[in-house]
Amino acid sequence: MKRSIQFLLAVAAALTLAACSTTKPADTSTDSSVNSSSSDTEAEALARQRAAAEAERQRIANLLNSTTIYFDYDQDTIRGEFVEMLEVHAKHMQATGKQVVLEGHADERGTPEYNLALGERRAKAVEQMLRTYGVSVEQTEVISFGEESPASLGHSEEDFQLNRRVELKYQ
Repeated sequence: MKRSIQFLLAVAAALTLAACSTTKPADTSTDSSVNSSSSDTEAEALARQRAAAEAERQRIANLLNSTTIYFDYDQDTIRGEFVEMLEVHAKHMQATGKQVVLEGHADERGTPEYNLALGERRAKAVEQMLRTYGVSVEQTEVISFGEESPASLGHSEEDFQLNRRVELKYQ
């Protein structure tokens, strides 16, 4: 009888231990969804970063494709809307070593001599801005056409605005 009780106690202890030691298997779907969610978040962040970098490259390419700076009537002051464009051109010139001819223009109002001088002042203002951003003297050349090379042949204010300009011509 003693043996039976010992046997029963041993079986009961074994069953108790077995019951205690059984645990539910870890829910791997939760872990994988967390890992998957984490991977998805990282992939989305990387995709956003790549899209932002591509958008920035496109913005810079558009600024480099813009090579005309327009001026107000009888002015040689660079308008704020062209400052960033000139900064991008300056960085491009520094990186590539390219040279640029700055062609100054004026509309037909005023004497030919005055318009030649105004075109030159405009081109020199652009040259000074490029130098501010680190372009060397050897990389720029200033030419004034005054009123002699209009972009538009009309006589409206819109036509005059198109003629008051400096064009960047890369060499």
